Amino acid sequence: MGSTFNSLVALIIFALDIWAIINVFKSSVGTGAKVLWVLLIALLPVLGLIIWAIAGPRGNVKL
Repeated sequence: MGSTFNSLVALIIFALDIWAIINVFKSSVGTGAKVLWVLLIALLPVLGLIIWAIAGPRGNVKL
């Protein structure tokens, strides 16, 4: 039971990281900033995702 839960949490974090990376690529910041954001999200999946959610660039979102 525990390993199934851990796998599900890991899969959710992975999906959110991919979503964040896609949004970084869609943003209008420079190439250098995009590379740094992607590295932060990829190397520190949970912490990088939290930092990106608070301070990261957003993609071109139309409401």
